[in-house]
Amino acid sequence: MLKSFRSSPQQREPNLALDHYTPISLDDMGRVALLNRTDTKYVLSLDTLREIMPQLTESYATLEVQGKRMSHYRTLYFDSPEFELFRRHHAGMLNRYKVRSREYVDSQLAFLEVKHKTNKGRTIKQRIQTSALADEIEKETAEFLQTAYPFNPANLEPKLWVEYDRITLVSPARKERVTIDLNLSFSWEEAAVALPHLAIIEVKQDSFSPQSDVARLLRRYSVRPTGFSKYCIGSSLLYPELKQNNFKSKLRLVEKLAQGKPYAYLH
Repeated sequence: MLKSFRSSPQQREPNLALDHYTPISLDDMGRVALLNRTDTKYVLSLDTLREIMPQLTESYATLEVQGKRMSHYRTLYFDSPEFELFRRHHAGMLNRYKVRSREYVDSQLAFLEVKHKTNKGRTIKQRIQTSALADEIEKETAEFLQTAYPFNPANLEPKLWVEYDRITLVSPARKERVTIDLNLSFSWEEAAVALPHLAIIEVKQDSFSPQSDVARLLRRYSVRPTGFSKYCIGSSLLYPELKQNNFKSKLRLVEKLAQGKPYAYLH
């Protein structure tokens, strides 16, 4: 079993007013699964996140699992030996794919997932449950990939660990979920880097609506939508030999939000 650099949860709960939100269960949230959806991402500083969270308590409920309102995720991304999926994203190709094995640590669930970004801008996610986080493509998972993934699954190999803590908000007024990822870290073998200074907000809707309460609030804070692939940013940081010209603006944004602080290299 491949090990991520941070193999056990190290959850830190900054002051985000989570206790002021109405809780929602995993079963209730399943009614807003949104496996075929539009995604809008925002990258912001942890300080800005602390300011906006108390202002959303009337608009959203928060997912609570086993008494916790922030859940730990471990994800292992797969790619070809030549990083074909990374390169297709870097080249701006449409119909992009990501293949990942994900563990929901607190609920002890694991899935192999294929995430497809269509040329219409929609995100379609297909997945199968696995008994544990899969670190290789076996017969059962290969059969799933043959139907969900257009390329040869035999070429896939593990490339990058990504870990983070996630808060999930659910709108009672519209079909919308909001995920907030923080305490983000990337690792592979002996190389690792953490980005504790930033947060990633993703607004997931059945169809895009500018009426999202969190989107309107972010506009007031001059936080604009921006693409941000954890796999591509993590790979750019840990595999410097990869071409990354088209990700430089995102990497500069990460540095700007760090407020002059260096990345936290994990040991």
